[in-house]
Amino acid sequence: MHIELLHQLCQLHGPSGNEKAVRDFILDYMHKHKSTWRTEPTIITEHLQDCILVVFGNPRTAVFAHMDSIGFTTRYNNELVEIGHPSTENGYQLIGADSQGPIHGTLKIEEETEKLRIDFPREIDRGTELTFECIFKETDDYVQSCYLDNRLGIYVALQLMETLQHGIIAFSCWEEHGGGSVPYLAKAIYEQFQITQTLICDITWVTSGVHHGKGVAVSMRDRLVPRKAYIEKIISILRSSSVPFQLEVEGQGSSDARELQTSPYPFDWCFIGAPESGVHSPEEKVHKKDIESMIEVYKLLLNKL
Repeated sequence: MHIELLHQLCQLHGPSGNEKAVRDFILDYMHKHKSTWRTEPTIITEHLQDCILVVFGNPRTAVFAHMDSIGFTTRYNNELVEIGHPSTENGYQLIGADSQGPIHGTLKIEEETEKLRIDFPREIDRGTELTFECIFKETDDYVQSCYLDNRLGIYVALQLMETLQHGIIAFSCWEEHGGGSVPYLAKAIYEQFQITQTLICDITWVTSGVHHGKGVAVSMRDRLVPRKAYIEKIISILRSSSVPFQLEVEGQGSSDARELQTSPYPFDWCFIGAPESGVHSPEEKVHKKDIESMIEVYKLLLNKL
């Protein structure tokens, strides 16, 4: 397991709307390594803003992995506006940079107004994005860091590329703050490649029914309900293998799948991701067995679907 690569990904600045650093890292990584992969892909970036489509062979299935993270935008007098739905607690360390230099401050919640602010010795430029400071920890069983959601999804996609023969990897933007890039990615994927099968390579939650160390979670539904026949096809493939996995059933939450399901194209989708605790906090935590399971499940499905 290439933990150093995951560490590098988690340190990147990439809140919704400013995914460029993550995009550039992925492009640089692919250009450095693609000649060693089983199939050298076509990389499409034109007319996709900061998104990337990576096309292998004669694709039948597309995998979506969002590049953005949650975070904060500075407003006036160092007040903060949330990007997405970050966990907020007094004392969280925030980092960024503006025209005057680097920023490293502490999140403060005003008692009376509950407004969010950063404790920093000068006023920060309006519109500056701040993210959690990355304190990456690894034990024998776990990885803990901010932004495992969804840098771990990107990490899995990059591992998948090493042996992938046929498929598309779509790196999307804005997922944490309402979406917006998937509609034009979906249009390109359907109209250029006639693909209708998709997988959502993202991170889910540890819950009363989904646990650390029991394998990647295959979601049967969240706030949305995917087409049953497609989900059953995926579960059948996985049950015929030896790869551990868990079935997830939730009534809330959504992902890039929301825009696929509401698109004018007949996409099937299934969310498949490792479960984490500490969701949207600086201390997101995932079991290494679940990471291994996630990689193996994606390799198997891209071959069998």
